[in-house]
Amino acid sequence: MKILDTIRSRRSVRTFDGKALRQEDADRITAFCETAASPYDIPITWKLIDAKQTGASSKVIAGTDTFIAGKMRRVPHAEEAFGYAFEQVVLFAESLGVGTTWIAGTMDRKAFEKAIELSDGEVMPCVSPLGYTAKKMSLRETMMRKGIKADTRLKFGELFFDGSFDKPLTQEKAEAFAQVFEAVRLAPSAVNKQPWRIVICGGMAHFYEKHSRGYSADGWDVQKIDMGIALCHFDMAAKELGLTASFEISDPGISAPDDTDYIASFRIGE
Repeated sequence: MKILDTIRSRRSVRTFDGKALRQEDADRITAFCETAASPYDIPITWKLIDAKQTGASSKVIAGTDTFIAGKMRRVPHAEEAFGYAFEQVVLFAESLGVGTTWIAGTMDRKAFEKAIELSDGEVMPCVSPLGYTAKKMSLRETMMRKGIKADTRLKFGELFFDGSFDKPLTQEKAEAFAQVFEAVRLAPSAVNKQPWRIVICGGMAHFYEKHSRGYSADGWDVQKIDMGIALCHFDMAAKELGLTASFEISDPGISAPDDTDYIASFRIGE
């Protein structure tokens, strides 16, 4: 799997061609799930779910009955860990030519939780359909993508900073890591809010979450899942380019906007 190429080519798919997921693709994705992990070292239990057999469904998905879901203990950093690991599965599926999209709210959650046999103390943050992209999007999918501006991303200097939040990072200053930051910039997120912010300081890349209203409830923060996705893109892209990126949780105490909180860091170098 070529990470940078896969990140650039992937888009969220909600309209599939109606063909069943090939058994060889199902087997390869299932096997890969067992290798997907995060630096938080929180186990995830994975399951392929047949919508016809279980009654699980999503009103925004058409043309496939196969979904991949994961469950885990509800512990500190569960959101980041799930985002990190699940994005690896999403990118692997893309490399096989299998379409995906992250689904958190637009699904029959009770049916999916029953299908994955969720227990007390566990959480199933998201699911994704698995299938082959239809030649033409449905009207619903077209309107959804237009509504969230799915094909646009914030500018480089709006997401990445040099030493402090009042100094935007340039691609020239990012040097060898410019492609790594671009991989983060292209990451998917809930309603395309792109909550990640990164400050480069003292040989470290510090990740922060810029909160949007309505994404935290009952002690659970959906945008931390997005942060896990961003961390995953950074780590995988750096490794593919042969760059050093060592994960740490070490708040540098940088002054941040009121709606922005520290998440994690990478110690970086060439």
